[in-house]
Amino acid sequence: MSVSGNADRSPTQRGPAARIVGRALTCAVFALAGLLFCVSALTARGTNLRTDDSLLRLTDVIREKSEQNQQTQHQVSALQNQVDALAEQQGQNPADIRRLGALSKAAGLEPLKGPGLTVTLNDAPPGATARIPGVPEPGPNDLVIHQQDIQAVVNALWRGGAKGIQVMDQRLIATSAVRCVGNTLILQGRVYSPPYVVRAVGNQAAMRAAVDADPYISNYLQYVNAYGLGWKVDQGGAMTLPGYNGTVDLRYAQAVP
Repeated sequence: MSVSGNADRSPTQRGPAARIVGRALTCAVFALAGLLFCVSALTARGTNLRTDDSLLRLTDVIREKSEQNQQTQHQVSALQNQVDALAEQQGQNPADIRRLGALSKAAGLEPLKGPGLTVTLNDAPPGATARIPGVPEPGPNDLVIHQQDIQAVVNALWRGGAKGIQVMDQRLIATSAVRCVGNTLILQGRVYSPPYVVRAVGNQAAMRAAVDADPYISNYLQYVNAYGLGWKVDQGGAMTLPGYNGTVDLRYAQAVP
């Protein structure tokens, strides 16, 4: 083994001082390696750092939970159908059955068919710039759909007399809440990406008038014109909204005295 700075010297020609220095350097290297192993073990705390869920991107975790929620909703729907079938076998009062059916329809638990309106919102195209002279160049938040934009459309449709509303592939009920994280929509435990499609059944003229008169939507349309955000309203023929198939239990509501 040669020594740095004196490559022609053999081991037998090295003095005591050189051997001591070499041994000290060797011990230092092993000590440093041991310290690194200890730090790594304490950081991992017995887990694999490369596969630790805490290191996954938040969006990946949300999408994973969304898929689990979707599977659970399907199971709940199947169990509810079994409960309904068993209730009918028990020979309930026909009047009670009719009343229950009417309440289920009003609550959004049954499919709804009729004339409707479809509103589609979308982010601006990549690399979008100001399309109107004198308008400042957009920031990142100016080019994406926000929670208040979807809420404005839903609220306007309700004010316009909508009998039922569907956002993406889910029916809205009294406990539904539209929430956005970043540029993704979280609705009833599931995650969606734009474009966002809102469908409503009701009087088409009344719903369209309510959408056109809404001040929040008018503000959104300014960004549509300035930066190219997506906006489309379709007034087609009859449509069918699916019934809500998730849980309807209220967990955090309190009755008013």
